Amino acid sequence: MEWKPLGELAENLDSKRKPITSGLREAGDIPYYGASGIVDYVKDYIFDGDFLLISEDGANLLARNTPIAFSVSGKSWVNNHAHVLKFDTYAERRYVEYYLNSIDLTPYISGAAQPKLNKKNLESILIPNPSPVEKVRIVTILDKFDTLTNSISEGLPREIELRQKQYEYYRDLLLSFPKQGAA
Repeated sequence: MEWKPLGELAENLDSKRKPITSGLREAGDIPYYGASGIVDYVKDYIFDGDFLLISEDGANLLARNTPIAFSVSGKSWVNNHAHVLKFDTYAERRYVEYYLNSIDLTPYISGAAQPKLNKKNLESILIPNPSPVEKVRIVTILDKFDTLTNSISEGLPREIELRQKQYEYYRDLLLSFPKQGAA
């Protein structure tokens, strides 16, 4: 199995990012992303397409309360707290997303008070690089599992919701007694 630095697998678009202080943001319906996801919605966009955003700084790099790598699609604005990577294919992007969210990034993080994953360290992260066909196979399996565990319309959350309704129905049926005095 060949391993490649992340910098060889993706195009880094960090130079196109533009932070806007909250007071200067014009409200709109375009997601404005930061290190851990959507921070706000704005009127304009600087990116349009499918990208992988990776936290650049913040406590979450170590705490991992939310994923540090997340895919975005469509129009977006990204501030300087998230790296922006572009991949050739969906499978490539999702494969790297799953991989980065599953490994310990501590060796690549600098800064004591404010953890930081700088561009140089990000691009040096070694990624196992199977064939494109194998990446598609891996991503297909992980996407199905992700859907089963996270999708509200299908999978586990939907099943839990249905069992909850079933429980409530039978509970109400079992606990409904004729009113006192009614024949």
